[in-house]
Amino acid sequence: MDDILLRLEQVLEQRKAARAEDSYVSSLYLKGTDEILKKIGEESAEVIMAAKDDDKDKIIYEVADLWFHSLVLLRHKDISVTQIEEELSRRFGLSGLKEKASREINK
Repeated sequence: MDDILLRLEQVLEQRKAARAEDSYVSSLYLKGTDEILKKIGEESAEVIMAAKDDDKDKIIYEVADLWFHSLVLLRHKDISVTQIEEELSRRFGLSGLKEKASREINK
């Protein structure tokens, strides 16, 4: 399977040039960071509700929405999927407790 996140990233980047009247994503970009964050907050709440209802199909659906809107934010801030993958790779094999402690030290 090809990398759907990279394909989606390309489409989201193309939407920066689209007219807001023609593209939901373009309209989010035009409204700015606060509107994108509002959508991420809404989608996060929907993931929580789906998980509390223990509805696997709904969880999958809502997480897809959350990921989508998170990707919109990343493109809006010119952060690539590759940069996120690199950060996850950096953390791979590192104890979550140690990683969290290192963040506390670096504050």
